[in-house]
Amino acid sequence: MPFRLDLPETFTRTLEQSDRALVGMWLCSGSPINAEICAGSGLDWLLIDGEHAPLSLQAIQTQLQVIAAYPVTPVVRVPSGDATIIKQYLDLGAQNLLVPMVDTAEDAAAIISATRYPPEGVRGVGSALSRAARWNRVDDYLGTANSTHVSVIAQIESAEAVANAPAICRSGVDAIFIGPSDLAASMGHLGQQAHPQVVAAIHTVIVAAREAGIPVGINAFDPAHARDYIDGGIDFILVGADVSSLARASEALAQTFITGDSQPQRSSY
Repeated sequence: MPFRLDLPETFTRTLEQSDRALVGMWLCSGSPINAEICAGSGLDWLLIDGEHAPLSLQAIQTQLQVIAAYPVTPVVRVPSGDATIIKQYLDLGAQNLLVPMVDTAEDAAAIISATRYPPEGVRGVGSALSRAARWNRVDDYLGTANSTHVSVIAQIESAEAVANAPAICRSGVDAIFIGPSDLAASMGHLGQQAHPQVVAAIHTVIVAAREAGIPVGINAFDPAHARDYIDGGIDFILVGADVSSLARASEALAQTFITGDSQPQRSSY
């Protein structure tokens, strides 16, 4: 008797079912051990970062396999909106993609097309050979992938993207994620995510997402800022990372147990 599998629900569906902000953290180390530790933490979601971390396709797939044993939703950030890269990430089993540097509605439309099989898009057909369809053990994967098994999150992180936020939010993407660090840099405020102009731009994007009726998330490692966004009704948020948590915790050990050690306070990000 053939063995059939059902895929987990997408991040978009999980957001729809939640009555509070979904709280998550970055996975940047590439370590499957770290991924498994964080997967069992009780957090709602984990972001595997393929943009700034030294992760191969194999490393990402291994982390997805490890995380699958736990009740947490993985999202994977691709390094760019390139259609070939998106195809590879989808085929290795990433259902929820966060695409960086989406500046226009045309950018958003292109990444949506890259995640959809024809005639809705240009995704190459190779699911029978890949983890995406669990090697053809998911019934009618080709017929249901476009509508059921993939969610696309556009990352707004530039002044241009803020100006185009209403159009991006109505382009057909499933959700919006705000990147305050790159946004601050693009506005001339490098390293100043809490600058009033940056905060105003962030709220412009949040309003655009609300008006379009799609979820909006943000990165906020400062606990006070994170709490403000959660209390303000943000839909999903990242509040830490595996690498920064280890860095700050190991520094705290040194400061506690090595006489005379006085390390400067560092941002968690």
